[in-house]
Amino acid sequence: MPDALLEVDGLDAFYGDFQALFGVSLRVEAGAIVAVIGANGAGKSTLLKGIAGLMGARPEAIRFAGVAIGGGPAYRTVARGIALVPEGRRLFPSLSVEENLLIGGQLGRPGPWTLSRIYELFPVLAERRALPAPALSGGQQQMVAIGRALMSNPKLVLCDEISLGLAPIVVRDLYARLPSIVNEGAAVVIVEQDIMQALAASDHVYCLQEGRVALSGAAGTLSREAIAAAYFGV
Repeated sequence: MPDALLEVDGLDAFYGDFQALFGVSLRVEAGAIVAVIGANGAGKSTLLKGIAGLMGARPEAIRFAGVAIGGGPAYRTVARGIALVPEGRRLFPSLSVEENLLIGGQLGRPGPWTLSRIYELFPVLAERRALPAPALSGGQQQMVAIGRALMSNPKLVLCDEISLGLAPIVVRDLYARLPSIVNEGAAVVIVEQDIMQALAASDHVYCLQEGRVALSGAAGTLSREAIAAAYFGV
């Protein structure tokens, strides 16, 4: 098969002596939306951290645009074109909305995403640009986190639990922006516990169970029974 934008091959990950991932493999094609689902503790966030250069890994275990990048460092991973939207948003509370966004563009990677383009994608942020980040609602803070990642003009966006703690109407609004991101040339990996939302939004789905890939396939081909069996390990 031709090289994908991202190829994860036999990735192991450890927290000290505890092994969190066991030989995980995954492919992300350019322009695709890939969902990673699984119960709490399945290894979803660890997988994204590994791809982002925040976890140790064999260089050949992670290839991006044909180049072995496993093991980081994280700043070089961002410079190559991978951006992480972390779980919990991790905004800088002492900075304004606009300052949080500008931090994402510090590397000066060329591409379509500018401050004005972010405000087009999320108009409410333009209205609140001068406010400190904690003054925003949870959904608006998630928009800032996504916008900050896009400001680095990535080819791959990793979104960790973007719906966590948000009202369903807000989640639907955030997911409605994903096609705009893909249309600008980026692939997206979403870690999600909401199975139906993941299936509706993605082209391909991987289900992790206790640190291993229990199921993978095109989103439209996986039955609910197969997903439930992989998700719960039954």
